[in-house]
Order: sequence, then C-alpha cells, then structure tokens
Amino acid sequence: MGEVHLIDHPLVQHKLTLMRRKEASTNSFRRLTNEISALMTYEVLRDIAMQEIDIETPLEVTTGKVIDGKKLVFVSILRAGNGILDGMLGLVPGARVGHIGLYRDPKTLGAVEYYFKMPGDLHERDVVVVDPMLATGNSAVAAVERLKECSPKSIKFVCLLTCPEGIAAFHKAHPDVPLYTAAIDRGLNDHGYILPGLGDAGDRIFGTK
Repeated sequence: MGEVHLIDHPLVQHKLTLMRRKEASTNSFRRLTNEISALMTYEVLRDIAMQEIDIETPLEVTTGKVIDGKKLVFVSILRAGNGILDGMLGLVPGARVGHIGLYRDPKTLGAVEYYFKMPGDLHERDVVVVDPMLATGNSAVAAVERLKECSPKSIKFVCLLTCPEGIAAFHKAHPDVPLYTAAIDRGLNDHGYILPGLGDAGDRIFGTK
C-alpha cells in the first residue's frame, strides 16, 4: 500500500462536520469547501521545495525563503475538483492549473474522459490532483494514469473524503502516489457513494441535482 496522510487538524475536522450536514446550504457548503481545502494545503505542501533569495527589510538586507509557485500545478478533476482548487489557489496564486474532465458511467461506475488540458513542461513540475471524493477510485486512477503519460516531477492526490475501497483501488494502481484526505469513512453503498459521506460534492458545491 502507498502513503495515506489523514489530516485530522481540529479546524479541518470541524469544517468537515459542518459540510456533512444535510441542511447545509449551497452557499455554506461552497464556502466551507474553500476554507477546508485552504487548510489542507498547509499539510499537502509541507515538503514543497524552497529557494533562498536576498531581500531588504526596513532595517537591513537579509536572506529569505520562498516557494516557486510556477513549478506547482493543481489539477482539478472536473467538475467537483474546482471547489477544492479555489481554496488552494488562494494560498498559492502563482500555481499553474490543469483540468481533467471525467464522468462516472452509471452502469459500470467506470471513468470516461471527455477533457484533458495541462500546462506545458509538466516533467519539470510537481502536480497536486484534487477531487472531493475518492469513492470507487475509478476516476482518480484514470486521472493519475493519464497524468503519468506527461511524466510530471511528482504527483500527490488530495480529497476531502475516502473509504477503504477507494484507497485500496487507488494504491493498487498507483502505489507511488501519496494520498491526502480529511476522513476515511466506513465504505460504499450499492451506488458507489461513500457512507456516511456528504452526498454528491459536485451537486452540493454548484447547487445542482
């Protein structure tokens, strides 16, 4: 099995609980998604490469450390991944952005690709793939498999929720890709939804059914 990082910070868990509530409005759910993804970014990027630069404070010249946001790529699995994307870009506005369009076939639960657009020179960049739910794992597996064709420098996968089935499927296909999540729920129902979960993240973010 590959790495699984459970982000159990109290603020992350607090906001996740509020998101799970059935009565949470679209506006509230969207805002909480933005906030929790920003908080998770701190842990996801804990080991990001830094470089030293010379700066001048109001008192003297010194050396400081900065990240090179241009070498970081956030890849959103459409459409729900965009809810996480916004929170992360708020902290790293210089990051490049890629999109992978996938939908789940309702009969087979397999992932079907309809869109793929990435920044150039991906082999020089660290990639963070985002999608709120890692349920059956089919979409995540397909997205990372497609990304590996571009030979990025590194790949991480970030989700709000997952379950044992999703983790097993993902790391069976990609044991080299670390997974970051705020919760590992009980399992899947007959329709491939996480239990207890929080419903369909895309519908709750965008107010659709």
